[in-house]
Amino acid sequence: MKAKMKGTFLAALMGISALVLGACEPLLFLDPKGPQAQRQADDTMLLIYVMSAIVLVVLVILAVMLVKYRSSNQRPDYEPPHIEGSVLIEAICIGIPVIIVIFLSVVSVKSNYIVEAVPQGYEDTEPLVVYASSSNWKWHFSYPEEDIETVNYLFIPAGRAIEFRLYSYGPITSFWIPQLGGQKYAMADMETTLHLAADKPGEFMGRNGNFSGVGFAENTFNVKAMPQAEFDEWVEEVHATAEPLTEEKFEELLEPGHLGTSTYTGTHLEFSPSPGKHSSHSVKDPDAEEHSSH
Repeated sequence: MKAKMKGTFLAALMGISALVLGACEPLLFLDPKGPQAQRQADDTMLLIYVMSAIVLVVLVILAVMLVKYRSSNQRPDYEPPHIEGSVLIEAICIGIPVIIVIFLSVVSVKSNYIVEAVPQGYEDTEPLVVYASSSNWKWHFSYPEEDIETVNYLFIPAGRAIEFRLYSYGPITSFWIPQLGGQKYAMADMETTLHLAADKPGEFMGRNGNFSGVGFAENTFNVKAMPQAEFDEWVEEVHATAEPLTEEKFEELLEPGHLGTSTYTGTHLEFSPSPGKHSSHSVKDPDAEEHSSH
Protein backbone atom coordinates (compact mmCIF):
# COMPACT_ATOMS: atom_id res chain seq x y z
CA MET A 1 0.00 0.00 0.00
CA LYS A 2 2.83 2.36 0.95
CA ALA A 3 4.66 1.56 -2.28
CA LYS A 4 1.55 2.36 -4.30
CA MET A 5 1.05 5.68 -2.48
CA LYS A 6 4.72 6.52 -2.98
CA GLY A 7 4.43 5.80 -6.70
CA THR A 8 1.33 7.98 -6.97
CA PHE A 9 3.07 10.81 -5.11
CA LEU A 10 6.14 10.62 -7.36
CA ALA A 11 3.96 10.62 -10.48
CA ALA A 12 2.09 13.68 -9.25
CA LEU A 13 5.37 15.40 -8.37
CA MET A 14 6.79 14.69 -11.83
CA GLY A 15 3.61 16.03 -13.46
CA ILE A 16 3.77 19.25 -11.45
CA SER A 17 7.47 19.63 -12.25
CA ALA A 18 6.82 19.19 -15.96
CA LEU A 19 4.02 21.77 -15.81
CA VAL A 20 6.22 24.30 -14.00
CA LEU A 21 9.18 23.75 -16.31
CA GLY A 22 6.92 24.01 -19.36
CA ALA A 23 5.63 27.32 -18.06
CA CYS A 24 9.18 28.68 -18.17
CA GLU A 25 8.88 28.82 -21.97
CA PRO A 26 6.96 32.03 -22.73
CA LEU A 27 3.92 31.95 -24.96
CA LEU A 28 4.83 33.50 -28.29
CA PHE A 29 1.94 35.95 -28.36
CA LEU A 30 3.04 37.22 -24.93
CA ASP A 31 6.53 37.92 -26.31
CA PRO A 32 5.61 40.70 -28.78
CA LYS A 33 8.08 42.07 -31.32
CA GLY A 34 5.81 44.63 -32.98
CA PRO A 35 3.29 47.33 -32.02
CA GLN A 36 0.22 45.30 -32.98
CA ALA A 37 1.35 42.30 -30.97
CA GLN A 38 2.31 44.54 -28.05
CA ARG A 39 -1.19 45.98 -27.92
CA GLN A 40 -2.79 42.54 -28.00
CA ALA A 41 -0.40 41.20 -25.34
CA ASP A 42 -1.20 44.17 -23.07
CA ASP A 43 -4.94 43.60 -23.53
CA THR A 44 -4.53 39.89 -22.80
CA MET A 45 -2.66 40.57 -19.56
CA LEU A 46 -5.25 43.19 -18.57
CA LEU A 47 -8.01 40.64 -19.11
CA ILE A 48 -6.10 38.07 -17.04
CA TYR A 49 -5.66 40.56 -14.18
CA VAL A 50 -9.33 41.60 -14.21
CA MET A 51 -10.61 38.02 -14.35
CA SER A 52 -8.17 36.93 -11.63
CA ALA A 53 -9.35 39.76 -9.38
CA ILE A 54 -12.99 38.76 -9.93
CA VAL A 55 -12.29 35.10 -9.17
CA LEU A 56 -10.27 36.03 -6.07
CA VAL A 57 -13.07 38.22 -4.70
CA VAL A 58 -15.64 35.48 -5.31
CA LEU A 59 -13.44 32.88 -3.57
CA VAL A 60 -12.90 35.17 -0.57
CA ILE A 61 -16.65 35.81 -0.25
CA LEU A 62 -17.32 32.07 -0.55
CA ALA A 63 -14.78 31.28 2.17
CA VAL A 64 -16.27 33.89 4.50
CA MET A 65 -19.78 32.55 3.94
CA LEU A 66 -18.71 28.94 4.53
CA VAL A 67 -16.92 29.79 7.77
CA LYS A 68 -19.23 32.44 9.24
CA TYR A 69 -22.57 30.91 8.34
CA ARG A 70 -21.84 27.19 8.63
CA SER A 71 -24.46 25.22 10.56
CA SER A 72 -22.09 24.24 13.38
CA ASN A 73 -21.53 27.93 14.13
CA GLN A 74 -25.21 28.55 14.97
CA ARG A 75 -27.40 27.71 17.96
CA PRO A 76 -29.53 24.58 17.56
CA ASP A 77 -32.71 26.68 17.78
CA TYR A 78 -31.48 29.36 15.35
CA GLU A 79 -34.00 30.56 12.79
CA PRO A 80 -32.87 32.94 10.04
CA PRO A 81 -34.66 36.31 10.03
CA HIS A 82 -37.10 37.22 7.31
CA ILE A 83 -35.48 39.72 4.94
CA GLU A 84 -37.45 41.63 2.33
CA GLY A 85 -34.40 42.67 0.33
CA SER A 86 -31.51 45.12 0.22
CA VAL A 87 -31.29 47.88 -2.35
CA LEU A 88 -27.58 48.29 -1.65
CA ILE A 89 -26.73 44.62 -2.17
CA GLU A 90 -28.84 44.41 -5.33
CA ALA A 91 -27.19 47.57 -6.69
CA ILE A 92 -23.74 46.11 -6.01
CA CYS A 93 -24.61 42.72 -7.56
CA ILE A 94 -25.94 44.36 -10.72
CA GLY A 95 -23.80 47.48 -10.94
CA ILE A 96 -20.34 45.92 -10.60
CA PRO A 97 -20.81 43.37 -13.46
CA VAL A 98 -22.26 46.13 -15.67
CA ILE A 99 -19.24 48.35 -14.98
CA ILE A 100 -16.84 45.48 -15.73
CA VAL A 101 -18.59 44.66 -19.02
CA ILE A 102 -18.60 48.32 -20.09
CA PHE A 103 -14.90 48.70 -19.23
CA LEU A 104 -13.86 45.56 -21.14
CA SER A 105 -16.08 46.54 -24.09
CA VAL A 106 -14.43 49.95 -24.38
CA VAL A 107 -10.96 48.39 -24.22
CA SER A 108 -11.90 45.77 -26.81
CA VAL A 109 -13.43 48.20 -29.32
CA LYS A 110 -10.56 50.68 -28.96
CA SER A 111 -7.95 47.94 -29.43
CA ASN A 112 -9.78 46.53 -32.44
CA TYR A 113 -9.57 49.87 -34.24
CA ILE A 114 -5.87 50.17 -33.35
CA VAL A 115 -4.79 46.71 -34.57
CA GLU A 116 -6.83 47.01 -37.77
CA ALA A 117 -5.07 50.24 -38.73
CA VAL A 118 -1.47 50.93 -39.76
CA PRO A 119 0.79 50.18 -36.75
CA GLN A 120 1.27 53.14 -34.46
CA GLY A 121 4.52 54.94 -35.19
CA TYR A 122 4.50 53.83 -38.84
CA GLU A 123 1.72 56.06 -40.16
CA ASP A 124 4.12 58.24 -42.17
CA THR A 125 6.07 55.38 -43.75
CA GLU A 126 5.27 53.66 -47.03
CA PRO A 127 4.22 50.07 -46.29
CA LEU A 128 5.63 47.05 -48.05
CA VAL A 129 2.77 45.24 -49.80
CA VAL A 130 2.91 41.45 -49.63
CA TYR A 131 0.23 39.14 -51.03
CA ALA A 132 0.00 36.07 -48.79
CA SER A 133 -2.03 33.24 -50.29
CA SER A 134 -2.47 29.72 -48.96
CA SER A 135 -2.96 26.38 -50.67
CA ASN A 136 -3.05 22.85 -49.28
CA TRP A 137 -0.73 23.10 -47.26
CA LYS A 138 1.64 25.87 -48.25
CA TRP A 139 2.01 29.63 -48.09
CA HIS A 140 2.85 31.73 -51.17
CA PHE A 141 4.25 35.23 -50.62
CA SER A 142 4.16 37.61 -53.58
CA TYR A 143 6.12 40.87 -53.54
CA PRO A 144 4.65 42.79 -56.51
CA GLU A 145 6.85 45.86 -56.09
CA GLU A 146 9.99 43.72 -55.90
CA ASP A 147 8.66 41.26 -58.53
CA ILE A 148 9.60 38.14 -56.59
CA GLU A 149 7.72 35.30 -54.88
CA THR A 150 8.63 32.90 -52.08
CA VAL A 151 7.07 29.70 -50.80
CA ASN A 152 6.88 28.85 -47.09
CA TYR A 153 9.19 31.65 -45.95
CA LEU A 154 8.85 35.38 -45.58
CA PHE A 155 11.52 38.09 -45.52
CA ILE A 156 10.48 41.57 -44.40
CA PRO A 157 12.33 44.79 -43.55
CA ALA A 158 12.35 45.67 -39.85
CA GLY A 159 11.13 49.10 -38.86
CA ARG A 160 8.70 49.32 -41.78
CA ALA A 161 4.97 48.73 -41.94
CA ILE A 162 3.87 45.61 -43.81
CA GLU A 163 0.50 45.41 -45.54
CA PHE A 164 -0.53 41.80 -46.05
CA ARG A 165 -3.29 41.03 -48.52
CA LEU A 166 -4.66 37.60 -47.72
CA TYR A 167 -6.60 35.03 -49.74
CA SER A 168 -6.71 31.29 -50.27
CA TYR A 169 -6.57 28.82 -53.16
CA GLY A 170 -8.31 26.20 -51.04
CA PRO A 171 -10.15 26.01 -47.72
CA ILE A 172 -10.29 28.91 -45.30
CA THR A 173 -7.00 29.39 -43.48
CA SER A 174 -5.79 31.92 -40.93
CA PHE A 175 -2.55 33.86 -41.37
CA TRP A 176 -0.80 34.22 -38.02
CA ILE A 177 2.58 35.46 -36.82
CA PRO A 178 2.05 35.43 -33.03
CA GLN A 179 4.96 37.72 -32.15
CA LEU A 180 3.90 40.37 -34.68
CA GLY A 181 0.12 40.42 -34.29
CA GLY A 182 -3.15 38.55 -34.29
CA GLN A 183 -4.42 36.18 -36.92
CA LYS A 184 -6.75 36.91 -39.81
CA TYR A 185 -8.69 34.69 -42.20
CA ALA A 186 -7.53 34.02 -45.75
CA MET A 187 -10.50 33.01 -47.92
CA ALA A 188 -11.16 32.04 -51.51
CA ASP A 189 -12.74 34.72 -53.75
CA MET A 190 -12.14 37.36 -51.07
CA GLU A 191 -9.18 39.49 -50.07
CA THR A 192 -8.58 40.61 -46.49
CA THR A 193 -5.93 43.03 -45.25
CA LEU A 194 -3.67 42.74 -42.22
CA HIS A 195 -1.25 45.45 -41.04
CA LEU A 196 1.85 44.34 -39.12
CA ALA A 197 5.37 45.56 -38.38
CA ALA A 198 8.52 44.21 -36.75
CA ASP A 199 10.25 46.82 -34.60
CA LYS A 200 13.64 45.10 -34.70
CA PRO A 201 15.41 42.40 -36.76
CA GLY A 202 14.67 38.86 -35.69
CA GLU A 203 13.28 35.47 -36.69
CA PHE A 204 9.71 34.44 -35.98
CA MET A 205 7.35 31.54 -36.55
CA GLY A 206 4.23 31.88 -38.68
CA ARG A 207 1.46 29.38 -39.23
CA ASN A 208 -2.08 28.67 -40.29
CA GLY A 209 -4.27 29.16 -37.24
CA ASN A 210 -7.42 27.59 -38.70
CA PHE A 211 -7.93 23.85 -39.18
CA SER A 212 -7.85 23.10 -42.90
CA GLY A 213 -7.46 19.37 -43.25
CA VAL A 214 -4.93 16.62 -42.66
CA GLY A 215 -1.89 18.81 -43.34
CA PHE A 216 -2.92 21.63 -41.01
CA ALA A 217 -0.33 20.96 -38.29
CA GLU A 218 2.61 21.41 -40.69
CA ASN A 219 1.11 24.43 -42.48
CA THR A 220 3.82 26.76 -41.13
CA PHE A 221 6.33 29.26 -42.48
CA ASN A 222 9.45 31.06 -41.27
CA VAL A 223 9.64 34.84 -40.94
CA LYS A 224 12.82 36.89 -40.85
CA ALA A 225 12.88 40.63 -40.23
CA MET A 226 16.07 42.36 -41.34
CA PRO A 227 17.39 45.88 -41.88
CA GLN A 228 16.13 47.59 -45.05
CA ALA A 229 19.60 47.51 -46.64
CA GLU A 230 19.87 43.75 -46.10
CA PHE A 231 16.37 43.27 -47.49
CA ASP A 232 17.33 45.21 -50.64
CA GLU A 233 20.41 43.01 -51.05
CA TRP A 234 18.26 39.90 -50.76
CA VAL A 235 15.93 41.19 -53.47
CA GLU A 236 18.89 41.80 -55.78
CA GLU A 237 20.25 38.32 -55.06
CA VAL A 238 16.89 36.73 -55.89
CA HIS A 239 16.77 38.50 -59.25
CA ALA A 240 20.31 37.33 -59.99
CA THR A 241 19.91 33.67 -59.02
CA ALA A 242 16.24 32.55 -58.89
CA GLU A 243 14.25 31.00 -61.71
CA PRO A 244 11.13 32.71 -63.07
CA LEU A 245 7.74 31.55 -61.81
CA THR A 246 5.69 30.20 -64.70
CA GLU A 247 2.01 29.41 -64.75
CA GLU A 248 2.79 25.71 -65.11
CA LYS A 249 5.10 25.79 -62.09
CA PHE A 250 2.54 27.64 -60.01
CA GLU A 251 -0.16 25.09 -60.86
CA GLU A 252 2.29 22.42 -59.68
CA LEU A 253 2.84 24.30 -56.41
CA LEU A 254 -0.91 24.42 -55.80
CA GLU A 255 -1.18 20.63 -55.72
CA PRO A 256 -2.05 19.39 -52.20
CA GLY A 257 0.98 18.40 -50.16
CA HIS A 258 3.90 19.75 -48.20
CA LEU A 259 6.92 21.47 -49.69
CA GLY A 260 10.13 23.05 -48.48
CA THR A 261 11.06 26.64 -49.21
CA SER A 262 11.57 28.03 -52.70
CA THR A 263 12.14 31.39 -54.38
CA TYR A 264 11.17 32.75 -57.81
CA THR A 265 11.37 35.90 -59.86
CA GLY A 266 8.02 37.26 -60.96
CA THR A 267 4.75 36.58 -59.14
CA HIS A 268 1.65 34.53 -59.80
CA LEU A 269 -0.34 37.79 -59.77
CA GLU A 270 0.57 38.17 -63.44
CA PHE A 271 -1.53 35.16 -64.52
CA SER A 272 -3.58 34.44 -61.38
CA PRO A 273 -4.58 37.78 -59.82
CA SER A 274 -5.79 38.10 -56.25
CA PRO A 275 -9.56 38.30 -55.74
CA GLY A 276 -9.28 41.90 -54.49
CA LYS A 277 -11.44 44.08 -56.75
CA HIS A 278 -9.50 47.23 -55.97
CA SER A 279 -6.00 45.74 -55.97
CA SER A 280 -3.58 48.04 -57.80
CA HIS A 281 -1.16 45.14 -58.22
CA SER A 282 -3.63 42.64 -59.71
CA VAL A 283 -3.60 42.11 -63.44
CA LYS A 284 -7.16 42.50 -64.65
CA ASP A 285 -8.71 40.72 -67.57
CA PRO A 286 -9.50 43.26 -70.35
CA ASP A 287 -12.34 41.08 -71.67
CA ALA A 288 -13.91 40.96 -68.22
CA GLU A 289 -13.64 44.73 -67.85
CA GLU A 290 -15.25 45.26 -71.28
CA HIS A 291 -18.05 42.84 -70.39
CA SER A 292 -18.70 44.54 -67.05
CA SER A 293 -18.94 47.96 -68.71
CA HIS A 294 -21.95 46.92 -70.82
